[in-house]
Amino acid sequence: MAEKLLGVIGGSGLYSMKELKVIEKISIDTPFGTPSEDLVIGELNGIRMAFLPRHGVGHFIPPSEINFRANIFSMKKIGVEQIISISAVGSMKDKLHPGHFSIPHQFIDRTTRRISTFFTTGMVGHVSLADPVCLATAEILSLAAHKVNANIHDGGTYVCIEGPKFSTRAESNVYRQWDVDVIGMTNATEAKLAREAGICYATLALVTDYDCWKEEEEPVTLEAVLAIMHKNVETAQKILKKLTSEIKDKQSCDCGSAAENAVVTDDKKIPAQLKDELSIFFG
Repeated sequence: MAEKLLGVIGGSGLYSMKELKVIEKISIDTPFGTPSEDLVIGELNGIRMAFLPRHGVGHFIPPSEINFRANIFSMKKIGVEQIISISAVGSMKDKLHPGHFSIPHQFIDRTTRRISTFFTTGMVGHVSLADPVCLATAEILSLAAHKVNANIHDGGTYVCIEGPKFSTRAESNVYRQWDVDVIGMTNATEAKLAREAGICYATLALVTDYDCWKEEEEPVTLEAVLAIMHKNVETAQKILKKLTSEIKDKQSCDCGSAAENAVVTDDKKIPAQLKDELSIFFG
C-alpha cells in the first residue's frame, strides 16, 4: 500500500482545489468498477492529499449513479486513512442559514437504489455504525473551520435522500419532525463504506438553502443553490488548508480496525478472488 494520504471528496461546486500542488493524476482499477474521476494526488501546506470529485469534473454523475464503492475502494487502495467530504446541503433548522457550515455526527439513510456495503454475496460482514462519523476527525475539522471564522455548527443529523429531485413539502416537514439538521444526497452512503474500509470519515456540509419547509422563503432551486455554493466553496478551501496544519493533532480512534472482526462467513466458503480483493480492509 502507498504512503498515508488525506482524502478529500468534493461535491457540488468543488471539482478541483486551487491551492493543491498537483503531483500526478492516477487511474485506479477496483473490483467495483471505475471511480468518478482519476484521483488527483498533490500537496497542500506540506500534507499529501488525494482529491476526487464525486460527481465528476463538470458534474455529470447524478447522486444515485455515483460509483460509491469504487470511489471509497480507490482511496483505500492508495493509502488514504482519513476522508473529508465536502457537500452541499439544505438546512432543516432556522439557525442553519444559507452560507453556514455543518459538521454532522449522525446520518439517517433514506436511499433505496444503492449498494452501500462491500460485504455482499460470498463474504457477509457486519460493521458497527452507531457513530458513523469519526469524531476525532470531525473535531479537528471543526477547529480548522473556527480558525478561519466560518459560521460552523457542530453535531446534528444529516438525512440522506435518493435525489436527484429535491423534497416535497410533505417530506421536508416529516424530516423536520425527526429533528434532522441538514438534508443531502450522498454522504450516508460514503460514511457506511468508509467505515467498512477502515477509513476515518467526516463531513463538511455547505448550507445552500432551506429545502422547502420554510414557507416565507422560496422553495429550493438549482439557481439559488449554485449562487450560495460558489461563495461557500471559497471558505471550504480555506478550511481545508487550515486543516492541514491541524491534522497531526488528531486524536486516536478505532476506525481503522472497524472490519477486523466483522466477517461472519465461514472462511472456507469465501471465494478466493473475493477474499483477495477485500484483503486491503483487513490489514
